[in-house]
Amino acid sequence: MTLEILDFGYPQNTDTGILKTFITQQGIKSQSKEETSQITSQVTGQIGWRREGIKYRRNELFLDVLESVNLLMSPQGQVLSAHVAGRIVMKSYLSGMPECKFGINDKLLMESKGKSSTDETSSTGRSSGMSGGKTSIAIDDCQFHQCVKLSKFETEHSISFIPPDGEFELMRYRTTKDISLPFRVIPLVREVGRQKMEVKVVVKSNFKPSLLAQKVEVRIPTPLNTSGVQVICMKGKAKYKASENAIVWKIKRMGGMKECQLSAEIELLNTNDKKKWTRPPISMNFEVPFAPSGFKVRYLKVFEPKLNYSDHDVIKWVRYIGKSGLYETRC
Repeated sequence: MTLEILDFGYPQNTDTGILKTFITQQGIKSQSKEETSQITSQVTGQIGWRREGIKYRRNELFLDVLESVNLLMSPQGQVLSAHVAGRIVMKSYLSGMPECKFGINDKLLMESKGKSSTDETSSTGRSSGMSGGKTSIAIDDCQFHQCVKLSKFETEHSISFIPPDGEFELMRYRTTKDISLPFRVIPLVREVGRQKMEVKVVVKSNFKPSLLAQKVEVRIPTPLNTSGVQVICMKGKAKYKASENAIVWKIKRMGGMKECQLSAEIELLNTNDKKKWTRPPISMNFEVPFAPSGFKVRYLKVFEPKLNYSDHDVIKWVRYIGKSGLYETRC
């Protein structure tokens, strides 16, 4: 393996994707000078992340927009901090040496090191499932896979690349502006004397009625001196977990523009501890089928001039998954 990694003591290529093509259980022995020069050109060439001669019976491209939305909200409903961390993950099963072109929201507002610029992308050539959403998205910072041609991103405002074979992360980004918060939690906590507390929690979904959130979980903290809890909720299941000092409320599915409510009576033990309970925030977990940042794929095109297939022959799949990061509401 010295040829792939080192050449006369100088590092050439340590890309795992390329090294995997040469490292096998049986090993590879070059039979001729042509084979040796082919390996060397691949290792030291411009397209080190993809080998030549890849063939598939069916050309497919999978693109996942994966976002983690983080929130800290005041009891009055004021957003104290919010940001989205996003990843674009692709699975490429394409023959030959294809060039992919990928366009996002019509306007891309980039903010980096105190500079801001407005970038526009063409919204023509939309494929099914690649339309709608906001016309602009403000991205604070982003990182690209080495296959992306950054010069084209700056001049044409689109992402051009020759993809590695199989699964890889194309892009990472972060945004803090105009986030569509999927849920709002409205807490109401009332102390009834020293031995009783009443809690009411309303959860509102703020997305299209046609969409369904899944794996919704609300975690409501309880005082350390809790002796018993009575819970009533009309949707989902709620249970007091003494070991976790919390009421855990689980809802399998929840549609958009809906409202769910939970009421609980908490009985408290008399303690000599005069310290007032510092109420920890209510936290949420969920999964929604959209990008909370407003990130939208406008088009995804594939060009392969040498082989006999066109952009229309490629089967493309685009999926949006928004998940909760640290999603908290103070009470």
